[in-house]
Amino acid sequence: MPRNSKNVLGTLAALAILSLGIGAGLATAEKPECRLRFGVQFPVERSKTPLDGRMLLLVSSDGSAEPRFQIGDGPNTQMAFGLDVDGLKPGEPAVFDRAAFGYPLKSLAELPAGEYWVQALLNRYETFHLASGRAVKLPPDKGEGQRWSAKPGNLYSQPVKLSLDPTKDELIRIVIDQEIPAIPDPPETKYIKHIKIQSERLTKFWGRPMYLGAHVLVPEGFDQHPEARYPMIINHGHFPYTFDGFRETPPDPDLKPDYSPRFRISGYNRIQQEYAYEFYKYWIAKEMPRFLIVEIQHANPYYDDSYAVNSANLGPYGDAITYELIPAIEKKFRGLGQGWARFLYGGSTGGWEALGVQVFYPDEYNGCWAACPDPIDFRAYTIVNIYEHKNAYYVDSRWKKTPRPGQRNYLGEVSTTVEESNHRELVMGTHSRSGDQYDIWEAVFSPAGEDGYPKRIWDKMTGEIDPSVARYWQENYDLRSILERDWKTLGPKLKGKIHIYCGDMDNFYLNNAVYLTEDFLKNTKDPYYDGEVDYGDRAEHCWNGDHTRPNAISRLRYHQMHIPKIMARIEKSAPAGADLTSWRY
Repeated sequence: MPRNSKNVLGTLAALAILSLGIGAGLATAEKPECRLRFGVQFPVERSKTPLDGRMLLLVSSDGSAEPRFQIGDGPNTQMAFGLDVDGLKPGEPAVFDRAAFGYPLKSLAELPAGEYWVQALLNRYETFHLASGRAVKLPPDKGEGQRWSAKPGNLYSQPVKLSLDPTKDELIRIVIDQEIPAIPDPPETKYIKHIKIQSERLTKFWGRPMYLGAHVLVPEGFDQHPEARYPMIINHGHFPYTFDGFRETPPDPDLKPDYSPRFRISGYNRIQQEYAYEFYKYWIAKEMPRFLIVEIQHANPYYDDSYAVNSANLGPYGDAITYELIPAIEKKFRGLGQGWARFLYGGSTGGWEALGVQVFYPDEYNGCWAACPDPIDFRAYTIVNIYEHKNAYYVDSRWKKTPRPGQRNYLGEVSTTVEESNHRELVMGTHSRSGDQYDIWEAVFSPAGEDGYPKRIWDKMTGEIDPSVARYWQENYDLRSILERDWKTLGPKLKGKIHIYCGDMDNFYLNNAVYLTEDFLKNTKDPYYDGEVDYGDRAEHCWNGDHTRPNAISRLRYHQMHIPKIMARIEKSAPAGADLTSWRY
């Protein structure tokens, strides 16, 4: 036995006894019981019939704004708790207690005693009887772009300041007696027009009338040149209330400057007006080629847009847009109506849509310019490899539990994790109904489950990945995988059409999927893809290929950035006999 072994063993024994004592103390110590409850109800004046939906209890320590506008992924978020309600009757309370799941605190039991602003809101659901025979309860879009905090018809309460103590046996009653008003239709101008159609394909899928809309920026001289037929540019992106970034008058000299925390710029609202006016002057210039620029409205019961592809859960939006809406726009606004004269660009969600639509409809469009696209290779689904990783929230490890980051700045400083973002969405809605990012990816990419809702790519609470759902995603929506699998037939149709841009410090790690996709594209043969992949040094979301201006400015110049590139594409690829003159007045 080594020297001093008795002393060592004695010390170890003492430590073991001490640890047992501490452990026993921790095991027997009870956390204070949470007896605080909230009963949220609506009056008969707001609805005489029972209501379905997601009831939200919103708690804030910051009285600068209503709590419903203070929930987010960043460090300044306030608190939310959620309950599903089915057939809630007027005057009947939905009760929040310690079991109600919350974000970022998971339970009311974790709430420190103190003074808070409290508000409740009901995101109302309606029942959709799908063509599949299933019935699902979802929040229909009401013209707001699937924002529960601003959805017309949603009921809410006025914020009230309360002293809360989870250990106090108390039932606090809240009446949601306010209703968010309807949103007026956007006005038309000389240049900005609107169109709305009922889609036969979507109506059949959803079992009720479903509509598609668009905002169309018509060219200078549109009314004076009835003989002209125009190429079309589809600018994909999130739900647009009207055509944004176009202003016919100089900036408002009395505009009160705001502050953009994203870009760390004061007076960014004035900068936006300046560049919107600059675009107007560019648009009407004599030497400017004449186009139609289209922004599509395809909000649906899951999100503010459909990702412009066919989906088991959202329906045939890709076909409805390409074969119903686009021809209707071209007919009404004198588009050329041919694949060589249609082009796509967009950023973020719009970047994925631009590339996705080009891949799924290669003959119907003649080029895409995709900036900072949502994950185009699911080996880099943000920071998660859905094919190899076992857990989306934590690095696979036997002994460690390292969280996967969800959002960063250009210095790599992390402001949220994948788990935190997903738990916030789970509070906002079960069954992929939060109306937010991970849930819409799931709704678009997943097969439908037996209950009619999207199958989970991972357990929303734990992050455990479902390999069977991952395989479905790869087969149907992994754009890099589809390109590689089908290049023999897709390659000849896509040559010269693919252009991708991304900052190498994208806030959501979207550059990782671009790297992987570039690895495939640059090695293509028979044919070579003959396109472009470019990166912005230290550029955040959403860099669009401009190396000469900061991100805050280049994002305001999408149209000026890409119209010259589209003109070059037309000159290179227009077929013999194509109309290249009627729109060049």
